[in-house]
Amino acid sequence: MEGELILLGKDIGAGVACTGMGGAAIGVGHVVGNYIAGALRNPSAAGGQMATMFIGIAFAEALGIFSFLVALLLMFAV
Repeated sequence: MEGELILLGKDIGAGVACTGMGGAAIGVGHVVGNYIAGALRNPSAAGGQMATMFIGIAFAEALGIFSFLVALLLMFAV
């Protein structure tokens, strides 16, 4: 019985850790949406801001990958 509760807790913790991946998706949406809104306002400056957009996407995705790794550690760690 005690071992089953530990397994249940690990699975619940992994599921909660996976919510960070949804947050990363929302973050990427905000970064790209704001870039597009700015590009529509000032198309001549859009090219100079593209690198900044990709850096923002990378940071947001890194947080999603970290939450995925935490979920894997919770599921498969001893």
